Amino acid sequence: MTIPQYHLCHLNIGPANAPLSAPEMSGFVENLERINELAYSSPGFVWHLKIDINNPADLALYGVPGLLFNLSVWESVEALKEYTYKGAHAQMMQRRREWFGSMNTPNYVLWWIPAGSLPTLEEAKLRLAHRETYGPSLVGFDFKHPFEPGYITLGTVGSTNHDGSALSPASQG
Repeated sequence: MTIPQYHLCHLNIGPANAPLSAPEMSGFVENLERINELAYSSPGFVWHLKIDINNPADLALYGVPGLLFNLSVWESVEALKEYTYKGAHAQMMQRRREWFGSMNTPNYVLWWIPAGSLPTLEEAKLRLAHRETYGPSLVGFDFKHPFEPGYITLGTVGSTNHDGSALSPASQG
């Protein structure tokens, strides 16, 4: 078995349609623990930033009132995609408009980190902003434009990967 050199980070955000204590958010709140537990037991899951949704300080960590977020690490794009778009999580996603408003900017970003390290929320926010400004790159990409594993720090954004190879989207497949 090969030990992976990189893991995939995932940040997604969404503006809640109402405070979490509101009746219209009950379907989301009541299923959150079950869906998180499903992630924790999914193949390829590595880590999740756990927050207490009943703690206003935790909910304010992103810095935008009413904006909920999720930060996680996975072994691969395929593992995250499998969890996201199949099974119980996919069923919840079909209901997302009940709980979250639409956004005019990207609501998620993916990027690679060295295996064994963890992302910070601040780094995740910067990578999402980079994706919004510049489009998909090794700094931050999406499911439609995946990049091969590699790591680039926010301070070294350029036209080459850490090993000098050209930055280019991974082949679709």
